[in-house]
Amino acid sequence: MASVRTEFPHRVKVVESEMITLSDGTRLAAKLWLPEDCHTKPVPAILEYLPYRQRDGTRTRDQGHHMYFAGHGYAAIRVDIRGSGDSEGLIDDEYSVQEQLDGCEVISWIAGQSWCDGQVAMIGISWGGFNGLQIAARQPPALKTIITVGSTDDRYATDIHWVGGCLSKDNFDWSATMFAHNDLPPDPAIVGEKWREMWLARCRHNTPWILTWLQHQRRDDYWKQGSVCEDFSKITIPVYAVSGWADNYSESVPRLLAGLKGPRLGLVGPWAHSYPHDVTVEPAIGWLQEVLRWCDHWMKGRDTGIMDEPMYRVWMQESVPPRTCYTERAGRWVGEAKWPSPRIKRQTLHLNAGGVLSEKKAKKKSVPLCSPLWVGLAAGEIGRYGEEAEWATDQREDDGGSLVFVSEPLKKRVEILGAPVVRLRFSSDRPQALVCARLNDVAPDGASTRVTLGLLNLTHRDSHEHATALVPGKVYEADVEMDDIAHAFLPGHRIAVSISTTYWPIAWPSPELVTLQVMAGDSVLELPVRPPRKADAELRVFDPPEIAPQTPHTYHEVEKPHQRRVTRDLLSGRMVVDFPRWTFRKEMTDIETVSSSTALARYEITDGDPLSAVLTTSYDVLIERKDASVFHRSEGKLSCTATHFIVDTTVSVGENGKEVFTRTWHERIARDMV
Repeated sequence: MASVRTEFPHRVKVVESEMITLSDGTRLAAKLWLPEDCHTKPVPAILEYLPYRQRDGTRTRDQGHHMYFAGHGYAAIRVDIRGSGDSEGLIDDEYSVQEQLDGCEVISWIAGQSWCDGQVAMIGISWGGFNGLQIAARQPPALKTIITVGSTDDRYATDIHWVGGCLSKDNFDWSATMFAHNDLPPDPAIVGEKWREMWLARCRHNTPWILTWLQHQRRDDYWKQGSVCEDFSKITIPVYAVSGWADNYSESVPRLLAGLKGPRLGLVGPWAHSYPHDVTVEPAIGWLQEVLRWCDHWMKGRDTGIMDEPMYRVWMQESVPPRTCYTERAGRWVGEAKWPSPRIKRQTLHLNAGGVLSEKKAKKKSVPLCSPLWVGLAAGEIGRYGEEAEWATDQREDDGGSLVFVSEPLKKRVEILGAPVVRLRFSSDRPQALVCARLNDVAPDGASTRVTLGLLNLTHRDSHEHATALVPGKVYEADVEMDDIAHAFLPGHRIAVSISTTYWPIAWPSPELVTLQVMAGDSVLELPVRPPRKADAELRVFDPPEIAPQTPHTYHEVEKPHQRRVTRDLLSGRMVVDFPRWTFRKEMTDIETVSSSTALARYEITDGDPLSAVLTTSYDVLIERKDASVFHRSEGKLSCTATHFIVDTTVSVGENGKEVFTRTWHERIARDMV
């Protein structure tokens, strides 16, 4: 846990509410933390730009971060995106062109204030990490550097929508989350009496974003917009890219390092979807101090030594027994001077008949594979926050429905850093199929821990943009790239690869059960093996984590109506996986507001019937203020036929217990080789 620092080089003035007027007249709500002497001694600014309600959403976190930055001589600004929090306008989608253009105007406004010296940095995690990259590509003159955490350069390949061209379990789930967020009201203490008018306009405008996302099942222009990998050369300013191995955005960090040409650093720890000082998976680091080292170097011209360190620094994770939750991962920090690193060597292991993984290629043999739909039931989350049973169980459970290839016990330690790849030769008996490849660490007692995995919609084997159906019986080749990872396999352990044709609920199943003929002997695993580096022992030790005091708040204990669980009806074959979502009750005494939520995502399927797949969501959100109590209740459902996805959503919004708005959606969207 981060220590709380109360004394800083600069006294800080907090401006609770500042309205930034854009060129079209729309006003965005901002909160400012300013060094008290900045009007006579202008300072650089650090901007965080999010839709997550700075007044009553990220309030406590914002204070701990931005007070810290201001106390060290930066103007810190937290801005609500158009249509969110206390900002005017309406929000239509994530990462829109309008959002990016608004951000450029905000940066120009900040640079023009008397307390700013004309230099602005952007920092953000997740959404704020995405738009930092996107706005950097638009090259606003005052933007001098960005720090992007838990984000992506490729909205199709690495986000919550699609995994290897397969429909991700988080696609509908995240849509339901934002649907429950986008119609929440502004605060009359900030916007005045028009709060109710703004709120009702949001209710009428709010639409499940899944209806848009499912219209784009391939990597088309919709996903290319906002994917900075389309043209890395547009980003010319220094970039610090950060993630964690337990997050689903970690592979974007090495891609950014490889694609960008300007000054850049990459950092990946053992963390889940969190800032590196506020973690559920230890060890935490003094992240706010790292931000200052970076910003001091690029905006104050100070020699902090940060650019003398390796371009890519990661936590090399030690082997661990399989568990559904980790609060700490043993390991050590290692570094590579550049990325891709010429030190990384690709080791090829053949997937041979008889379940053998070997450096030697054996005689080719066709091996059939048709996985049951229970493979993946205990796979955990795609992107983890780290506080629940979010990791995969012992892989022997899923291996019962998979093809498994296992090496001999290792004679020496093997460390990998990068993206393992399974080069698969196969044929299919159906025109549509998917494949999941898992890399596992098998201990001497047989316990099997999932190290990393990759999914591929096999109609996307050549391109995510141009899908092509499989010709039954024809032999194809496909590369299944797994997520980047740093992992140490110990002597006596065995390396295993598991292949399956299902991985529910992580990936929506193909319309029909599929049998693949896997060409053993011709299929291989490529491992990115990292040799030892003596200089790792001399890496700078991170400072301990610390923050500024947060705003007063209390999390009240609430009964959780849902638990993380898997249930199976052994007679009917019906299987249910429950993923509890945002469940809390938070009181913020300084603004006399209580925010609470209860939510669930439930995945159901019957073994043997991929068309029985159903995802249901429920959200119950309540904001209590002294002037009003506002609620949002919504239920969603995603189901399918062989040819269509079916979306059903109902919402009820009200004030002081009385419903004031309701709406229902029922939409059918054609499946496009998914």
